[in-house]
Amino acid sequence: MILIAVVDYGRGNLRSVAKALETLGFRVEVTAEPKRLKAARGIILPGVGAFAAAVVHLKAQNCWDALREALAEGKPLLGICLGLHLLLSSSEEGEEEEGLGYFPGKVRRLPAGLKVPHMGWNKVELKRPSPLFEGIPDGSWFYFAHSFYAVPEDENSVVAVTDYSFPFAVALERGRVFGVQFHPEKSGERGLKLLENFGRMAESCW
Repeated sequence: MILIAVVDYGRGNLRSVAKALETLGFRVEVTAEPKRLKAARGIILPGVGAFAAAVVHLKAQNCWDALREALAEGKPLLGICLGLHLLLSSSEEGEEEEGLGYFPGKVRRLPAGLKVPHMGWNKVELKRPSPLFEGIPDGSWFYFAHSFYAVPEDENSVVAVTDYSFPFAVALERGRVFGVQFHPEKSGERGLKLLENFGRMAESCW
C-alpha cells in the first residue's frame, strides 16, 4: 500500500512535492488512478494552473469522485495552492465549474492595483493551533506564487493568514483535511516541517 499519493492532473510541480516527501522518508506515488488514491493513506492535491481546467481534467481521469470519497471518509488530505482552491465551492477563475466544496466559500482574484501574480516570501501568522503547523513558529516565512486567494465562509476553518496589502486566509483546516495557499515544497526548512507533519498524521490514522 502506498503511504501518500500526489494527485497527477497534468499540471504543476508534482515531482517537487513528491521529492520533498521522499527526502523526509515517506513512500510516495504520483498517480492519476482512482484505485491508487483509494489505497493511499494520505493524499496531496498540488497544482499550478487554472481552476476550471483542473476540474475538467480531474473529472476526465475519474479522480473527482475518488477525491470526494476521500473527503467524505475523512482521509488525510492536503491541498496546495490550486489544490486549496479546488477544496472550496467555486472560483472567479472558472465560474463554469464547481469545486469540491469541502470548505464552503469562493476563490477570488487578488485586487486590482497589486502586483499579480503574487510571487515571493510572505510571513504567515497563525490564528489558532494546528497539527499541520506543529513545531513551526508563528510568523514563519513561506513562498507564494498565486493570482487568486481563498475566501472561506467559516472563519473557524482559518488556521493562518498573511498580509499582501490586505489580510487573507492562507491555511484552512477541517478534520484531517487541510489547504495552504503557499508552496511548502519551495519554502525551505519550514515547508519541509509542514509536509512532515502531514505525513506523520497520515501514518497515525491507520
